[in-house]
Amino acid sequence: MSIPFERLIEENKEIFYEDLDQVMQINSVKGNPTHAAPFGNGPKEALDLVLQLAKTYGFKTGLVNDAVGYAQWGEDDQDYIGIVGHLDVVPEGTGWSVPPFKLTKKGKRFYGRGVLDNKGPILACLFGLHLLKQLNLPKNKTIRIIFGTDEESGSGDIPLYLEKEAPPTFGFTPDCKYPVVYGERGIVNYAIHTPFSNDQLEELGEIIGDQGSDHVPDELTTTICGKKVSVTGKRAPSNAPSLGENAITLLAEKIQEEQLLQGELGAYFAWIAQDLAHQHEGQGLGIDFEDEDSGKTMMTPYQLEKKSDGLVLSLAVRYPVSLSENQLTQALVKHLPDQSQVEVIRRLESCVHPKEDSHIQKLVEVYEKVTGEDGTPVTTTGATYARTMPNIVAFGPSFPGQKGIAHNKDEYMDEADLLLNMRIYMEAMWSLIQ
Repeated sequence: MSIPFERLIEENKEIFYEDLDQVMQINSVKGNPTHAAPFGNGPKEALDLVLQLAKTYGFKTGLVNDAVGYAQWGEDDQDYIGIVGHLDVVPEGTGWSVPPFKLTKKGKRFYGRGVLDNKGPILACLFGLHLLKQLNLPKNKTIRIIFGTDEESGSGDIPLYLEKEAPPTFGFTPDCKYPVVYGERGIVNYAIHTPFSNDQLEELGEIIGDQGSDHVPDELTTTICGKKVSVTGKRAPSNAPSLGENAITLLAEKIQEEQLLQGELGAYFAWIAQDLAHQHEGQGLGIDFEDEDSGKTMMTPYQLEKKSDGLVLSLAVRYPVSLSENQLTQALVKHLPDQSQVEVIRRLESCVHPKEDSHIQKLVEVYEKVTGEDGTPVTTTGATYARTMPNIVAFGPSFPGQKGIAHNKDEYMDEADLLLNMRIYMEAMWSLIQ
């Protein structure tokens, strides 16, 4: 059966943009939990609005533990295809050229926090399913579009969903890249505590800047012996450190080159400069492992803090699917400054699905049909709902070569790519429910 996907999308795209803009205008950064809003008022407001939209599209909707909502086409609540995305976003940061919480079009490009990660893609799935539903075509399976509200802060929403609902029998999350992602590397965040005496620490002031596990820090300021010292790098997602310039290692290089600190504290910053700067695969830490399926380790220093008894350096490490966290940690501890202690502050085991799975092969076929490109399944350094929701793989929305957009200022998605995503997702959803 031939379905005019492109014509349907073209005829209805302006309606889609209006609906997406409504959702984009909600600041859905995680906030303090309140009654009926476990992840803050912003994410819950976005969820309520999307469920209202889904009702106007004619879908059955549900709200689960005030944390996750869904729009459903079909009546089987046990055996269904699930498309899982999220409505929460990372903080906007600074330096935007457009309002961060609005869908803004400049030329042939849309801007706004969440347009790529992940409001744009998951709403493209919802609207695309709405267009399919209007055709009154026969189908063999139920499908749910599932909307989470805590993906950016640890995916605490999915366990709340699974308390009351059966998991999908298969599905995808439009929150990564193409082609279909069959494996996600293990992730572990370390806090490395290195002690220093009060006399040494008095030479160094508080380290000030926007430091978080989701991105490469780009600006840091401190004082050394009362003199202000600042560095400016380039922000990038923490799973694409080579696209940024890390302010932590820039600060260490400046301290070393200008000999601003001596003794043990000077040696500490020399270690950062020599063993961490520009060594995104963890070479200086002895953790540069790799395997055929997932490639090389990826390491990002993302936070440096002065404490009352020393310095704490936090690292985000993404490691190959064939490696264990224990093997990684054992290698790391051999390459740290004396007396340093390692604390694991976040861990996500790798997840791998068989590439030969018939559902995965359907996604491969759809991608190759629509784009004409090679659809061989791949792995990722990112972390998606595929780690917490059973039977889910990542599929889109970024095309090969598109990196470092999601968590930056002026987050964007080309109009052509947004509409191409909708077509891919319509084809994929239709294929999966036959």
